[in-house]
Amino acid sequence: MKPRITAYLMMFIVSIIWGVAAPVIKFTLHDFPPLIFLSYRFAISSIIALIVFSVTKERFSKKGKAVEGMIGYSLLAVPVALGLLFFGFDKTTSLTGNVLTAMTPMATVIAGVLLLREHVTGIERTGLTLAFAGTLVIIFGPLWHDGLGTDTSSLGSLEGNLLVIAAIIIDALSALLVKTTLRTGVSASSLTHLSFLIGFLAILPFALVTHGLPQIMSTITSAPITAHLGVWYMAILSGTLAYWLRNQAIKSIEVSEAVVFTYLYPLWAAPLSVYWLGEKITTPFLLGGSIIAVGVIIAEHKKRRNKKKR
Repeated sequence: MKPRITAYLMMFIVSIIWGVAAPVIKFTLHDFPPLIFLSYRFAISSIIALIVFSVTKERFSKKGKAVEGMIGYSLLAVPVALGLLFFGFDKTTSLTGNVLTAMTPMATVIAGVLLLREHVTGIERTGLTLAFAGTLVIIFGPLWHDGLGTDTSSLGSLEGNLLVIAAIIIDALSALLVKTTLRTGVSASSLTHLSFLIGFLAILPFALVTHGLPQIMSTITSAPITAHLGVWYMAILSGTLAYWLRNQAIKSIEVSEAVVFTYLYPLWAAPLSVYWLGEKITTPFLLGGSIIAVGVIIAEHKKRRNKKKR
């Protein structure tokens, strides 16, 4: 199978894993606060990483660019981006969070323009503007839907939406770092495992200060089996496996191509969010999602036409 086709298949699998991850996160957060959830999840991934490193006896490049890329990616992609995402999902619905992820390709394009000086056409700017407008409708939808009174749930949803957007922006930056870091000779597998080790070491002190070791252990040992299954899903499938597949795929295709699979997330998440979690589809959600879809179609259609011409 051609490397490009293999990369597309990898990203399709990632889209299913990460699409299902949103409802899983929301469900599991009922039993584990975000910092305990993240620490538990990263601990499992770190154990897997240590086993892999001990078996493969991986040696990391000591080149300055490689070291900077590995550390930078590990901090951005794991403790920062995932931390913001988990705190965001703790305050908003999985449906909303998933639709907001449609902004990931847009955020990647903007990051490419700012950091890599990539060119964006007028039609692409129109699509980006529409997608951004739709995102604003969804972000501030809770205030529109419930009014501007003292409803703290609305303010919490607004805060959650903003945290999810922040996570998307950070993740877009980390995706660009993957491409540049892999070019230094670092393997996708090593980068994935190292990122979770660094993520665990970075997040654990915050969990210990916030909750304390006795509370962390008590929360983990008293949680139902369904909560543990949620953490293990996030650690093994949504963590180690999905990040390795994404990083491996980016070696063969452009980052802008890989992030297009983000648009599939709501396809897998929506049925679970509605029928499993009992979430409701609101008017701001439908309106904002429709505007985002139009913006995305305009931007991506123009991009595909340009590629065909080249």
